[in-house]
Amino acid sequence: MERVLRFLEERREEAVELLKGWLAIPSVSTDPAHKSDLDAAANYIARILEDAGLKVEILDTGGHPAVYAEWSQAEAAPTVLVYGHYDVQPPDPVDEWLSPPFEPTIRENKIYARGATDDKGQCFTHVRSVQAWLATVGRLPVNVKFLIEGEEEIGSPHLEGLVRNNVERFKCDYVVVSDTAQFAPGVPAITYGLRGLVYAEIFLSGPKTDLHSGVFGGAVANPANNLAAILGAMVDSQGRVQIPGFYDQVRPIEPWEREEFSRLPFDEAGMRNYLGVDALWGEPDYSVLERRWCRPTCDINGLTSGYQGVGAKTIIPARASAKVSCRLVPDQDPQAIFAAMQQYVRERLWPGIKAEIVSHGLAPAVLMDVKSPGMRAARKAIARAFGREPVLIREGGSIPVVATFKEVLGVDTLLLGWGQNDDNLHAPNEKFSLDDFHRGTLASALLWEELAALYGATGAAK
Repeated sequence: MERVLRFLEERREEAVELLKGWLAIPSVSTDPAHKSDLDAAANYIARILEDAGLKVEILDTGGHPAVYAEWSQAEAAPTVLVYGHYDVQPPDPVDEWLSPPFEPTIRENKIYARGATDDKGQCFTHVRSVQAWLATVGRLPVNVKFLIEGEEEIGSPHLEGLVRNNVERFKCDYVVVSDTAQFAPGVPAITYGLRGLVYAEIFLSGPKTDLHSGVFGGAVANPANNLAAILGAMVDSQGRVQIPGFYDQVRPIEPWEREEFSRLPFDEAGMRNYLGVDALWGEPDYSVLERRWCRPTCDINGLTSGYQGVGAKTIIPARASAKVSCRLVPDQDPQAIFAAMQQYVRERLWPGIKAEIVSHGLAPAVLMDVKSPGMRAARKAIARAFGREPVLIREGGSIPVVATFKEVLGVDTLLLGWGQNDDNLHAPNEKFSLDDFHRGTLASALLWEELAALYGATGAAK
């Protein structure tokens, strides 16, 4: 292990330069003009993994390619599948970047570039740790596989099929994902829970064309008025969702979780200041962290109807639409919630109004076993690398692939985030602290050792 640590310490600049090369490739998955860049980003990380000594394949997904790499020579040792993605968000608005988004720039020991923290920088920590082990020791203490895809930022449309069609290839004891954040600067965290998602778009239609509101007002139902009434009643003034049956299967927060969250160094005033609001809001019987991580929600994400130009135009619009997302918690069934939303909308239509409700994504919530051998190993590795025991947190967002791994492979995911909440992922001036990059790489290298120690020579977890 000392040789691995020395390699990582003495060759830090090399690691940063390799990361810069990956970050310089504008692998924007949502834009067809960047198809060749996505191929280049896949090939770049494939070459690094191959040069490190792993067996590498570029997998055809039906969309952007996925990189698969494997080192499986540790007998009677656990197998870990590292998941990451090489695609990135568009850099717009480009004029708000202080340095070009695809010219990685270091300022105040932070690297600025699109993909710095989401997810090339965080993913590369695991690539680098495997490099270090194989370059110095010549082998890994555990078996490691990599699955690095190129479609995460567009919803991973081909990933579930890829996993389902390659169960033996991806078979493992744990998945490791670094695409989340620490709780706060200097407070490393392991995320053990993710909320699920129902994303729907509601389309209401009335008359066959826009109408003069003076001539026809009072004689025909207005789709925009109807939609506003439906949406306005969907959530009450305290954040309680009014869709019948919405809370029937909600799993309560465990007492130990409430105690754990209450001890976290959460600064509510600082959050208000960061958000630019004078008050936070939500269900009164729950703390801010509990509401963000452990309670289900329903939010309007977008509204469209009628005249949007300058000045006045007195019409009854023919159509109105809204994008609505519900974040779900353990035991809530996304299909059942979507069906309940459809029924809720249809029961509240006014005469002459028709509705179409379309799903844009369904994903269940996920909870990991915080007492598993993998979790114990991760906690030890992070404590050694960061000099502080990690806190256990949940995340309010959704990573659908984690649920896929649980359902298809039957394994938990270790969500080990090295980033910070203010790293500007999806925004201009995305960044990643180089200190966190190096600590994350060290934690990854130590994780392989800790996992091997916990499982022992027999291959059975202790």
